[in-house]
Amino acid sequence: MKNILISGGSRGIGAATVRLLQKSGARVAFLYEKNDEAAGKIAQSTGAVPIKCDISCREQVFEAYQKAKNAIGKIDGVVSCAGIAQQALFQDVTESDWSRMMGVNLSGAAYLAQAALPDMISEKNGAIVFVSSIWGEVGASMEAHYSASKAGLIGLTKALSKEVGLSGIRVNAVTPGVILTDMLNSFDEETMKALSDETPLGRIGTPEDVAKAIRFLLSDDASFITGQVLGVNGGFGM
Repeated sequence: MKNILISGGSRGIGAATVRLLQKSGARVAFLYEKNDEAAGKIAQSTGAVPIKCDISCREQVFEAYQKAKNAIGKIDGVVSCAGIAQQALFQDVTESDWSRMMGVNLSGAAYLAQAALPDMISEKNGAIVFVSSIWGEVGASMEAHYSASKAGLIGLTKALSKEVGLSGIRVNAVTPGVILTDMLNSFDEETMKALSDETPLGRIGTPEDVAKAIRFLLSDDASFITGQVLGVNGGFGM
């Protein structure tokens, strides 16, 4: 594998991706915002390099990218896993709620790609993977701002892949369905069973399911794949 930088690497899909890529032979650095303890545990167990960063701050992201490059060498691929969610009636979403959602989920992903692109263009090679969501494709009631931020990632994937394709850079997205992360912590057992029953494959997905799709999109096996949105959802939402 290669040298990979992952945002949101201290929990959920991001942490699973850090573990899987390290196990696959990649050198990995990951960004995290607050949880020093969780980041430390991931770093200790995998050997990955943790870098504290507010992903919604462009200056911090560019600084973190340079730190990652100094730590693990030329960055071959970036994965934007950092994300937040919130359930609220759309008319109750405040300006702060909206700005925070877009700042982390959409702007943060864009900043990470912007930081990596100059080196990738110079090398005529690179892979970018955005972690969107099934709600970015079909929308979710009570999560309009979350759905909008994730839909933005799909648009960014398609547009950026056209812009940088001739530079040898691939840009793809994954859209997880119902996945066992802390975003489901508020769901009761009955709701979780209903979601499992609605999934044709009959189970809730795991962060590792998504991490395997990300690994594929970063790999040379996906060398002729760009601008694509890969659903990792067990058939949920078809």
